[in-house]
Amino acid sequence: MPVITDKQMAKFKTLYKSHFNEDLSPQDALDKAMKLLVMMKIVYKPMTVEQYNRVQESRKRLGLEPIPLDTSKSG
Repeated sequence: MPVITDKQMAKFKTLYKSHFNEDLSPQDALDKAMKLLVMMKIVYKPMTVEQYNRVQESRKRLGLEPIPLDTSKSG
């Protein structure tokens, strides 16, 4: 189970309030944040280099600008 820091929880509550105009209790915030993290772990799959290259080729055929490859590691 992921660990959520106090700073991350405060940010989550701020984002939730700005989007839904609703304040969350600490327990509700933790529950919702954990459910979001679990869902993201299930559905998020990073794009492979091969998939990225196919997207770039398709964009090129359509006359669109390439999408820069972000190699930075965000955490």
